[in-house]
Amino acid sequence: MKRLIAIIAGVLSFFGLAAQDLDAEYAVDLLKPGVQAPDFTLGDINGKPVTLSSFRGRNVVLVFWASWCPDCRAEVPQLKALQAQANPEEVAFVSVSFDRTLEALRTYIDENYLPGVQLFDPAGKKESKVAESYGVKWIPSLYLLDKNGKVVLGTVMIDKIEKALGASVTLREPGQGLCSEDSCPL
Repeated sequence: MKRLIAIIAGVLSFFGLAAQDLDAEYAVDLLKPGVQAPDFTLGDINGKPVTLSSFRGRNVVLVFWASWCPDCRAEVPQLKALQAQANPEEVAFVSVSFDRTLEALRTYIDENYLPGVQLFDPAGKKESKVAESYGVKWIPSLYLLDKNGKVVLGTVMIDKIEKALGASVTLREPGQGLCSEDSCPL
């Protein structure tokens, strides 16, 4: 349903008509700007524990998603392009997956070269304490956190993250980033 709304919004936008702000319906429970982002520790795809606060000193694009989610998969190309434009010394991309199995997550990451730090929440979206602390009811849900770990933006629209991130750091022109299909700094 969310994807259908996004398509309709895109068509309306193409014809210069007002598009619906999906945040008005799907992001109402997300943390508000200025709030300190709750710290958490989850395992990465290799089982190594990663703590969110370890990224302090850099802006963080925090993505809650799952590979089984069609809307999440649809955003992957834009997320990859955004990461390729960002300086990894200024911006960390951290994804929290609610995939049903770690193997499903690994397979999707390998097949789609999904860069950044990939974390796995074995509790799943409905039982996740991390999702609960961030007010995540829908996926994908995205946050932009500042260098001190405070929320700049919580949204379900990657375009808003891109705009807010571009206002916070200097993004490179597409194709000029540091990430490639072979390597990408974490």
